[in-house]
Amino acid sequence: MRSYKHHIIATLLLASIAFGCKKQLIEEPRSGLTPQYFSTAQGFQSGLDAAYAGNRNLWGSENFMTMTVPGTDEFKSGGGGNSNFNVYASSYDASSGFLSGVWNPCYTFINTCNGVIDNGAKVTGISAALVAQKIAEAKFLRANYYFLLVRFFGPVTLTKNFISEPSTSATRAPIADVYNFIIQDLKDAIAALPPSPTQNGVLPGKATAAAASHLLAKVYLTRAYSTAKQPDDFQNAYNTAKGLIDNLNTLNLGLLPDFGSVYAEGNEASREVLWSVQHTPNLTYNGTSSELNFHYVMGYENFPGLVRSMAYGRPYARVQLTSWLGNVCFADKTNDTRYYKTFQSVWLSNSADKIPKVNGVPKYALGDTAIYMPGVDVTNAKINASRYLLVPPRNYTLQLFPTMLKYQDTKRAGINDPSVRPVIVYRLAETYLLAAEAAVALGDNVSAAKYVNVVRERAAYPTGTVSAMTVQPAAMTLDYILDERARELCGEQTRWLDLVRTNKLVERVKLYNPDAAPNIQEKHILRPIPQSQIDRVITGTPYPQNQGF
Repeated sequence: MRSYKHHIIATLLLASIAFGCKKQLIEEPRSGLTPQYFSTAQGFQSGLDAAYAGNRNLWGSENFMTMTVPGTDEFKSGGGGNSNFNVYASSYDASSGFLSGVWNPCYTFINTCNGVIDNGAKVTGISAALVAQKIAEAKFLRANYYFLLVRFFGPVTLTKNFISEPSTSATRAPIADVYNFIIQDLKDAIAALPPSPTQNGVLPGKATAAAASHLLAKVYLTRAYSTAKQPDDFQNAYNTAKGLIDNLNTLNLGLLPDFGSVYAEGNEASREVLWSVQHTPNLTYNGTSSELNFHYVMGYENFPGLVRSMAYGRPYARVQLTSWLGNVCFADKTNDTRYYKTFQSVWLSNSADKIPKVNGVPKYALGDTAIYMPGVDVTNAKINASRYLLVPPRNYTLQLFPTMLKYQDTKRAGINDPSVRPVIVYRLAETYLLAAEAAVALGDNVSAAKYVNVVRERAAYPTGTVSAMTVQPAAMTLDYILDERARELCGEQTRWLDLVRTNKLVERVKLYNPDAAPNIQEKHILRPIPQSQIDRVITGTPYPQNQGF
């Protein structure tokens, strides 16, 4: 990001707008960001930089993680979990900071995108081709922000142009209008963006036509299940995903041979990654660091032989896998490598002082196994005979459960520091699964199985032995696709949105998440509009709350 000062100006101004605000919220620096400033080369670039940086307030934040991961069939509360969101408790309401923590950044940086898009034609000192590309980048980012809002909240305020003065009134647009706007933004973006993230010197985290095509397929697929559905949405979703897949060689993209390397530290710009949100150790440019390295880590430090360490992470224990995810969805731990490459199974002793002793003799040595979670059941006799803590799934607790490894960061400065790893948002394995899901909806189970098998066969063990992982067209159902998404994309901040998209949230939470099952209702397929937004609208018709909240 070239200008931190202008990022701050944008944030101060736009946080005061929130699309319906009380006038006392206006910040003094607002005069620093005007259409005139956007029309300068510096202002145009600074606005786009700020629009990119805004994603750090979402992808990697506790707010966004809480809105997308717990309270699903995949994850429930760990010992440090926020129970009202995780179990849809009565205290889960519009006052939650998690809601405004997603709503406000989306609108702040939508307006930044609007400023870039509206004023691009006036920019001097930059070639017309480069201006067009940067406008396309802003449209890609704006589409992302709006796509999050419409899926979380349903009908939302649709603002298409830059707002330089606060307003005390606001309305909610029909979701059909929001989807049409998103789709047009993405079509425009695809036409002007660089084709691939791995070619022509495209920097990591920058928008490309490949990423926009992936997102467009997902938007079509999501709208196809909604009240705004169009007759050709499933077909368009399939064609768009297939079109990207068919051109992977030309784009120098493809699935990595090893599932485990997709989330390896330092590998976040691989040929499989379509778009990521960049974080940086330079705090001058880092609006917020990623906290994902904390949330999935169990409380290993509370058990014999172990103290807190960089290798094992800071144990927030916000969420833990459900029994369904570990035992049913990942039932095949022999042929499918993804369970053991997603979850940590072994913790080696890192504290001689904490090693238990028998008659004064340590039960094991420093560096030996302290905890082992095999992921399958074992007998009580075997547990009792073990020198180390042997924990089958039936003995998991709020502090003792497998740690998900996808966001571990062993290179940060200190144990309590958040992560500066890029957060992978879109990757090709999901593109295949989007194509498969659309094919199922179209009644084309042969194509669905073909795309699912590409993803499954990559995960086969031993490598190259794929027969046990190959599934037949007859197995292709929406529920199977959702199961496969869980195996491949587990914990990647998309599950709540997946279940809402497919109208499966209530059904699958009731089936597979016993903590949340008693409380979840149909109203929970939308998040409540933040109370702070409703309070800001003091002119005209009150801002409507979602039904049931």
